Amino acid sequence: MRRACGIAFGIATHALFFYTLYRVFLFLFADRAPSPPGPLWYDFVLAGQFGAIHSFLLHPTTRRRLSPWIPPPFYGCFFSAATCLTLLIMFAGWRSAGPTLWRLTGFSRLVVEAAYVGSWLMLFYSLCVSGLGYQTGFTPWWQWVRGRELPRRPFGPRNIYMVLRHPVYLSFMATVWFNPVMTLDRLLLAVVWTCYIFVGSWLKDERLIHYLGDTYRAYQEKVPGYPFMPFGPLARRKRHEEPSTVLLPQAGALADRKAA
Repeated sequence: MRRACGIAFGIATHALFFYTLYRVFLFLFADRAPSPPGPLWYDFVLAGQFGAIHSFLLHPTTRRRLSPWIPPPFYGCFFSAATCLTLLIMFAGWRSAGPTLWRLTGFSRLVVEAAYVGSWLMLFYSLCVSGLGYQTGFTPWWQWVRGRELPRRPFGPRNIYMVLRHPVYLSFMATVWFNPVMTLDRLLLAVVWTCYIFVGSWLKDERLIHYLGDTYRAYQEKVPGYPFMPFGPLARRKRHEEPSTVLLPQAGALADRKAA
């Protein structure tokens, strides 16, 4: 019964993931997902809860405290399901507010729509390079289904990750801004999520330093978080002088599961 429930949970989680992915794609085109009118502060809360819960569940302390109830092979699925639910709650509660700031037509609309699709392709590519199965929780769950231990993945940036540290976040930010129809509520969403993306990128760097220590600090020395960042935590960062961080048990595996 326990095994059957575990298999059913993984299947349901991934069905929810693909459904939510479809909804996100449509929702970010403002004129293709009409919403009833409502107050702007309500949208602010809905946009913010996604980022807050997402970061909270990724925090090493949260994961450690939940480990007695959620075994490691299922945490990725749990995180994916929780993320999907926060997005679906946002879609259900979203309200249109304010005037239309721009509505592109003709060639300019085609260009922005092409850029929107291109942002999704870059997002998918970046996820695949870093390990899509770890993002959705499929890889650890599938290893559990097969009765195999999850192998430790060494930290080894490649391809686009040799140009910038956060291509997933950058691609996601592009999907928010490349919109042919921008209303005030959608501008609020773009601003809130952009702020979250930069904060989330910094938090991800700190998590990987926590897990990988000087290995990740050396990577930060060579590769910026985002292009054209002259200074700050998301530019190339000088390695700290203090002794190397002590890795936690199974730190490499934990870091790689969220290294996207």
